[in-house]
Amino acid sequence: MFNYKNLKKVLFLFQPETAHNIAELGLRALPKCRIITNYLTKRNFVSDPKLTQEVFNVKFINPVGLAAGFDKNCTMVKSMPALGFGYTEIGTMTPRPQDGNPKPRMFRYPKNNSVQNAMGFNNEGAHAVLKNLEKVYPFVLPIGVNIGKNKTTPEEYALSDYKTLIKKFEKTSDYIAINISSPNTPNLRDLQNEEFITALFEMAKELTNKPILLKIAPDMQAQAAINLCKTAVNAGAAGIIATNTTIDYDLLPGCKDFGGLSGEVLTQKSYELFKEIANELFDKTVLISVGGISSAQEAYKRIKAGASLVQIYTGMIFEGPSAVKNINEGILELMEKDGYSHISEAIGADLKNN
Repeated sequence: MFNYKNLKKVLFLFQPETAHNIAELGLRALPKCRIITNYLTKRNFVSDPKLTQEVFNVKFINPVGLAAGFDKNCTMVKSMPALGFGYTEIGTMTPRPQDGNPKPRMFRYPKNNSVQNAMGFNNEGAHAVLKNLEKVYPFVLPIGVNIGKNKTTPEEYALSDYKTLIKKFEKTSDYIAINISSPNTPNLRDLQNEEFITALFEMAKELTNKPILLKIAPDMQAQAAINLCKTAVNAGAAGIIATNTTIDYDLLPGCKDFGGLSGEVLTQKSYELFKEIANELFDKTVLISVGGISSAQEAYKRIKAGASLVQIYTGMIFEGPSAVKNINEGILELMEKDGYSHISEAIGADLKNN
């Protein structure tokens, strides 16, 4: 009945965005059936003191979170424990409602366990999302909020959009992630410059004590990414999320020439940039790794490279909730092999040993 392989066969008969909408309907309804919710939570949610940690003074029962982009309007939060996640990141949401880019705008590549999306921050707008969030926050799991500017907002007014969003969500989130790295909003990545980042985080620091993180693209040159992350941390950022999707279409021959690639084709590229950033910023800020993580081995690799937390999205599309469970259980096994009694000993172990 709860075999994801069977469910996936049905979902994959539909266009990816349609399948996502069907999944959303199911996950919105799931909490209303307590017996099934409890069964799935017991089956998928890994709770072990060895994995529990405090980050931003917030308790994370396990380190595997849902990346932004799946739950854009905060409609599925109550189902996250049933899927096994230790935390979730909603969004990306914008100040005003936004339809996103023309359809079709999401494409599957099952042979590569990868997805390409050109969604364009489609969401119901900050006001509607906040109403949904207020119904569930505070939640049993940490909730991050991923924010971005509206497509129609000129670059010179981008700060105003982020100011609006920070003020709106700072009381109903455990952290806020600044998204200037999506490839699907025209010129958004142009904001990945030190002048804008300094102004943004200095402004954020005056608005709230809530942890504000920067999410960066995997397509930056390593030194430029390091410099940008350093600038953000010096200006008050509480952490770095690396990385978003990639526009390196050479990674997947035959893919579309628009939108961002995620999944296993991104794994190595994301890891390499994360490692470079961690070499410079580990112990100076919180690091979250995302991009092509679908196995315990890859998640543990990122943890040993300096990640306190990891996120998945595409891996769940192809593997289902078992992906989260398998990653958490696998991390515990790998920690035991390495002789670690707590995840804190594994975080940055490769850097500590150098």
